[in-house]
Amino acid sequence: MKLRHYLQFSEFSRAEYEYLFERTRWIKAQFKQYKRYHPLVDRTLAMIFEKQSTRTRLSFEAGMQQLGGAAIFLSTRDTQLGRGEPVEDMAQVVSRMVDIVMIRTFEQDILERFANVSRVPVINGLTNEYHPCQVIGDIFTFTEHRGPITGKTVAWIGDSNNVCNSWMKAAAIFDFTLHVSTPPGYEVEAERAGAYDARHYRHFADPMDAAHGADLVTTDVWTSMGFEAEDAERKRDFSDWQVDADMMKRAGPDALFMHCLPAHRGEEVSADVIDGPQSVVWDEAENRLHTQKALMEFLLLGKVA
Repeated sequence: MKLRHYLQFSEFSRAEYEYLFERTRWIKAQFKQYKRYHPLVDRTLAMIFEKQSTRTRLSFEAGMQQLGGAAIFLSTRDTQLGRGEPVEDMAQVVSRMVDIVMIRTFEQDILERFANVSRVPVINGLTNEYHPCQVIGDIFTFTEHRGPITGKTVAWIGDSNNVCNSWMKAAAIFDFTLHVSTPPGYEVEAERAGAYDARHYRHFADPMDAAHGADLVTTDVWTSMGFEAEDAERKRDFSDWQVDADMMKRAGPDALFMHCLPAHRGEEVSADVIDGPQSVVWDEAENRLHTQKALMEFLLLGKVA
């Protein structure tokens, strides 16, 4: 089988994502019915973390074990990478000892350098530029609750971060419209977001306008990892970009709310929204587990009949 990596959302076609969602539904059903499904027996996942994580580590580690395989956690504190070993050298060694690698790091370039010499599939668990595994889980969650996302409107409110960049790529692949509203100075940067289809993307100065008629309203923390020194400034700049009950009223009558978590109630989202009836954040978090299981199965086994 041809070696494939998953470094950003545009790696797969729409047909391949639809296949992944079919597999996710089936794999999730087995999980809910306590049925054992072990297609990855004797396969090993290496998880390399330069950035801290709760959901990414738990979902990949538990997911690999639930598929019958094993997962090994590696942090830069525990490896020679933290002492200056070249990324390419580490990739040569790690990829000779395991079957698949997930990396959560800073620059996308680190991930791509690792993948360029890896003998096994590499998955982007998060970089400064992209977070594709989050958006797979988000879109799958939307389809569970509302059906296909094609033709819908998604409103992204807040920082134009890695998750926003992945939503922009997803909009072109799934043919939906993405409304983005950021404070001045935090707009989408084309060179950071990478190539995206402007036909599926609109920027709004007013977040209320971005949310108007949306089928899904989603956001993230105002201060992502690596920007902690800007926290006080960002709290001032983003104060009008909180997703609250008034904003959700501007969205469509059946609009859902999502957040990739962790959330800061009273900052990027009000408590009555994230804990309210339109919120599907707990389904969204769980679905990271199931979509990533389908992703690992696909990268290692190809299409399963």
